[in-house]
Amino acid sequence: MTFRRFLNEVKNRVEEAIIKAGFKQIDFQPFEPPRPEFGELSVNVAFSIGNRDNVEPMKVAEAITSKINKESFNLISKFDIYPPGYINFWINLPKFAYQTLIESMSENYGSLNIGQGKKVLIEHTSVNPNKALHYGHLRNVVLGDTIYRIFKFTGYDVKVLNWIDDSGVQVADLIVGFLYAGFPLEPPKSEKFDHYCGDTVYVKVNEMYEYQPQLLDMRKKVLKEIEDGVSEIAEFTFNVIQKVLREQLKTCWRIGARYDCLNFESHVLRSKLWHKIFEELKSKGIVEFETHGKYAGCWLIKIEDEDIDEEKVLVRSDGTTTYIAKDIPYATWKLGLIPDPFSYKIFDIQPDGTVLWQTIVNGGVKDHPQFHSADLAITVIDVRQSKLQKILSSVINRLSKNAKGRYIHLGYEIVSLSKDTAKELGIDIEDREFLQMSGRKGIYINADDVLDLLHAKAYEETKLRNPNESEDWLHNVAEKVAVAAIRYDLLKQDLNKVIVFDLSESLNLEGETGPYVQYAYARASRILEKADVKVINITNEVAASLVNKLEISLLKLISQFDLYVEDALKNLNPKSLAKYAYNLATIFNAFYEKNPVLKEKDENKRIGRIALVKGFQNTLKNALWLLGIDALTRI
Repeated sequence: MTFRRFLNEVKNRVEEAIIKAGFKQIDFQPFEPPRPEFGELSVNVAFSIGNRDNVEPMKVAEAITSKINKESFNLISKFDIYPPGYINFWINLPKFAYQTLIESMSENYGSLNIGQGKKVLIEHTSVNPNKALHYGHLRNVVLGDTIYRIFKFTGYDVKVLNWIDDSGVQVADLIVGFLYAGFPLEPPKSEKFDHYCGDTVYVKVNEMYEYQPQLLDMRKKVLKEIEDGVSEIAEFTFNVIQKVLREQLKTCWRIGARYDCLNFESHVLRSKLWHKIFEELKSKGIVEFETHGKYAGCWLIKIEDEDIDEEKVLVRSDGTTTYIAKDIPYATWKLGLIPDPFSYKIFDIQPDGTVLWQTIVNGGVKDHPQFHSADLAITVIDVRQSKLQKILSSVINRLSKNAKGRYIHLGYEIVSLSKDTAKELGIDIEDREFLQMSGRKGIYINADDVLDLLHAKAYEETKLRNPNESEDWLHNVAEKVAVAAIRYDLLKQDLNKVIVFDLSESLNLEGETGPYVQYAYARASRILEKADVKVINITNEVAASLVNKLEISLLKLISQFDLYVEDALKNLNPKSLAKYAYNLATIFNAFYEKNPVLKEKDENKRIGRIALVKGFQNTLKNALWLLGIDALTRI
């Protein structure tokens, strides 16, 4: 965190000098200059003040620098003016190196207490329990899990929710397939149950609706039975959903995600929350009954937005509720705007040893965590749901003044299939470059299949480097490398960018990839293992010995870790952390190639470089944890 203190010191000294020079204060932020000869930080406040006060920037810069208090310098070594008015600052390298080396040894290096225990609920995954997760779903899982890690690392009390839509049309399609379309309940040998349900039953039933329309009547019947929740069909549905859900969770756990509570849509329906909320919406004038036009007989949400039309329907003219009518009670529950109507029981113990809870309507156990009433609720869902999420946020804010700004939709673009990958799946997309995935149409590639392919490739390469290792060790490393490849590839992208998934490219483990970063960590671990130093004694002389360009560059990036963590938190975007980890690994590799560590003859330099490797290793380990990637000591 040394660079943060340097940045704050520069800002404070300049702010003091602005007032002493007779100027009115103005907001500014120090920034890193484009070239190292301009120092470590630069300030362009002279331009803003000059423009405001009609004074030449150079004269403003000269006036400010004449009032800077040099006696109070700690990490600042010197400053200078560069035309036409930049004020550049240089860091005190020996002090900077000493403090960075000492701090980076801390196990929780980079963590912050921004949250101070505030409660955050993060909902992600929420895949309909009628199929396996396809590769597109992984963007949601990986993004949501990484956001959870970032909030936890910065001092928040975080709970992760997974919404289970167990009463929707997609589930009904699956049940129609088993009960009325002749599909056996048991899948072919060795096929995962969720794969069988999605790849075969769900897809083919939707095809059958075209030439067996009577099955659509069966779907209506199943939907009603599920909603009533007391029939044999409802019990059969519950058992099928449980089997699918457990298989889905295996995939989620495999990619490194974990959850605190599964929230079932059917439990929200049976809790009667909707009826209470609906009356409140009416009493507060948030909804109105339409008597004319195409929405006659419907209850509409009152919202002024030309882009929103059909989405504002809350209750249809036939009395059935729309999708958002289920989301409103759930969102109010998250923020504690209503009492918690649910009971809870343990669903399973997760691979990380934590308990996974689930909602139930009656019974349950008394001793359980609190899953509602958060200070902040974040829903991770793709941009196709942006309109509905916008309406939902508007409704929540009008239901309670205390809810404003506490419900956040974290949107992201979808994952599509590349032209070549679509071709491999037997789909001709003609002149289009990519194809949007669709579970209903069978246009997707399952997440497990991609993981298996990456695992196989990583296994081959790991075995070549480690021919004498056991099969268990090789497969363990291969799995972690495969997960790293997927998570990093999904996190390094802009959230507003459509990811075009190409199966061949996904198997590349070199370049800007998770495995590349893992390898840098393993390299550092080997150096430290060979050094065999129990205690690294960092003195001023040791710190002062680190003077070459690559040593300083590595120290500088290590010292900025907490700034990248804070940036990812504020923007709810892990991309900056992914890029940070890659850049840190790249600079370390360059440092390692140019600077001998264990063979360095100068004792202070040798100890300094060992300390630098240890600081790098610890920093990268924490950065990888935030990204959900295992730090491997050997690959």
